[in-house]
Amino acid sequence: MTRHRFVVAISLWFLVALGVIVPLVWLINNRDWGVALMLLVPFIVYGLMRLGRLLEAWANTAHRSSASDSTLR
Repeated sequence: MTRHRFVVAISLWFLVALGVIVPLVWLINNRDWGVALMLLVPFIVYGLMRLGRLLEAWANTAHRSSASDSTLR
């Protein structure tokens, strides 16, 4: 179960990052006003980093709970 959560967390983060970064790069490259979007890039990267940390914590909760269950037995 723990490995499954890690795979789901990594896959979900990758899909979200791809879904956010690719359109952003396309807009910056192809639109005249896209250069103004570069001001948003640090906030978007920060948001992706926060999402990665949240998903990592979610994936590790299963690992911690299963480890504590095994110590109780």
